[in-house]
Amino acid sequence: MISIIIPLYNKAAQIEATLRGVFRQTFADFEVIIVNDGSTDNSAEIAGSIKDNRIRIINQENAGVSAARNRGIAEAKGEFVAFLDADDQWDKDYLAVQHQLTLDYPQCDVFATNYSFKDAKGNVSPTILRKMPFDTPAGILCNYFEVASCSHPPLWTSAVMVRRSAIQAVGGFPVGVKSGEDLLTWARLAYKHQIAYFNKPMAAFIFDPENFNEDQKKRVPETIDIVGTELNALLKQKNSPPYLRQYVALWHKMRCRIFLQKGFRKNALIESVKSASLSLNIRILIFMVLCVTPKFIITKLFKTLG
Repeated sequence: MISIIIPLYNKAAQIEATLRGVFRQTFADFEVIIVNDGSTDNSAEIAGSIKDNRIRIINQENAGVSAARNRGIAEAKGEFVAFLDADDQWDKDYLAVQHQLTLDYPQCDVFATNYSFKDAKGNVSPTILRKMPFDTPAGILCNYFEVASCSHPPLWTSAVMVRRSAIQAVGGFPVGVKSGEDLLTWARLAYKHQIAYFNKPMAAFIFDPENFNEDQKKRVPETIDIVGTELNALLKQKNSPPYLRQYVALWHKMRCRIFLQKGFRKNALIESVKSASLSLNIRILIFMVLCVTPKFIITKLFKTLG
């Protein structure tokens, strides 16, 4: 059985469509654990209106998405746990594909599929994945950090299924982190476990800023960078995997870009230096220059580039 874990926080406009997609699955041996993380709208009521004995709704005080996912993992009955955010969607064969991966690649503990991006108007765009180690429909993603360093993230939460024992062994998701918590978890898993991957998009990342909750609208990188600290700790271990250094550099570059966009130039400069110390390239040099560029120019640049 597969345990599907859905953290829920103020997604009243999306949760019904997401659940309808779950119950259209062609693979039916699953349970759905919805962890209502202190929603202040009627999200939980909408979820509860869908009557199916495979649904369990767990209510907790707001503690963040990591705590909600960890609670779901602890409550799960299945050998495998699949993660689905309350505003994303699955293809009807998503779970069937994931189940087949477990049969074809029993040596793996992480199972993932490609995904696509869908905006509020229904426009769909593909991911860009470079350096993939196979050109068959499915295979083992043996160079996770290399692909992740030059592509869209190959592992995205709503398109990942994990053996429950494996994710428990790495501590689940880091609590207290509002951005990048999933990237750290996937990095920890990729460091120790093999990943089976299906190349066809089987899930959709729904991007609609109009439906962001207040936490998403106000989110900026944390000053205390737990994810960066833990990624650097992985890097310092013996026999760290190839391209992990470039991956950690990319993390600091992403934080630099967001800080710049939000107007925190000092924080951006610190992140750019950290990134450059790990992997120096022309892009990070450009970011370093932008960090000392007048604010009105940066604002105009980001507005022009969207």
